[in-house]
Amino acid sequence: MTSSLRPVRGTASEVLALLRAWEAAEDPEPLLIETSGSTGRPKRVALSRDAMRASVAATHERLGGPGQWVLNLPPTYVAGVQVLLRSVLAGTEPVLLGDHLHETVVGMTGPRRYISLVPTQLERILDNGYDTGALARFDAVLVGGGPLRKQARTEAEVAGIRVVQTYGMSETCGGCVYDGVPLDGVALKIDADDQVLVSGPVLFDGYDGEPERTAEALRDGWFRTDDLGRLDEDGRLQITGRADDVVISGGLKVPAGAVERMLVGHPSVDDAAVVGVPDPEWGERVVAVVVTRDGAVTLEELRDLVEPRQWAPRRMLAVHGLPLLANGKLDRLAVRQWAADA
Repeated sequence: MTSSLRPVRGTASEVLALLRAWEAAEDPEPLLIETSGSTGRPKRVALSRDAMRASVAATHERLGGPGQWVLNLPPTYVAGVQVLLRSVLAGTEPVLLGDHLHETVVGMTGPRRYISLVPTQLERILDNGYDTGALARFDAVLVGGGPLRKQARTEAEVAGIRVVQTYGMSETCGGCVYDGVPLDGVALKIDADDQVLVSGPVLFDGYDGEPERTAEALRDGWFRTDDLGRLDEDGRLQITGRADDVVISGGLKVPAGAVERMLVGHPSVDDAAVVGVPDPEWGERVVAVVVTRDGAVTLEELRDLVEPRQWAPRRMLAVHGLPLLANGKLDRLAVRQWAADA
């Protein structure tokens, strides 16, 4: 496959070389991030050099300055591309993660050390224990691409790891909100339907070749995300779910994300996904797909965790692990199919 930035394709070294040329060009075309997302509807997100530069500058400003980055994510997704471009603009050489993080971090020479992970990667390191000390040597460990369990963050911080939880998507050049606080220049607002809107210099130009889809997502300088959220008393963003993850069961709107957070409160549940499957009586039946740690977990135990009770799942499927997309995010289409088959 030929390496390219329209869309981004190639190995880490190939994409890095293309980004160096892109950064040095007089007036380059936007790069294209190709993604299907968790809904399976493909799109090509056009990101200008100005937007990517703004994102890199705001990230380094928030973290305390430029540094050397470890690449542990696919180089064709926005998080991986950002690791490479941050390295280009910082004048440092990105490091590919080796077999063990400890060996990787020992060989780093940059003035500051950074790494980006998805929640599953962080939790696996914490569970294994071998590389936990290595993570503590980083100036910041960015964790994004999905919700991070409070217990995992606490465990990491006790181990001396500086966790920075990020929120963003391809349309915002990756993470644009760190620990609930927007990066400099980024603005947030919540509309009447609790949908999260983002504005600022990090926004994408549009969806390549899809003007109608672009017009639907970008209105008056604001990008309408697919996420639902609220701003707490300190003005920090709290994500409560996704607009397309609301299950309509018996005429009741059940927010899947909120129910998932309640289910992982069970001591034997490591992870959970809540989906709706067709049901002749309820329209959609709420099904919990859970990853259990030790011992049996019953449906009634899970239902007792959910408030209000009307949101409680009516079926449960226990699995060894949840399916993920290549960028580390939950593959909801696959989960929904599992639930339907079961």
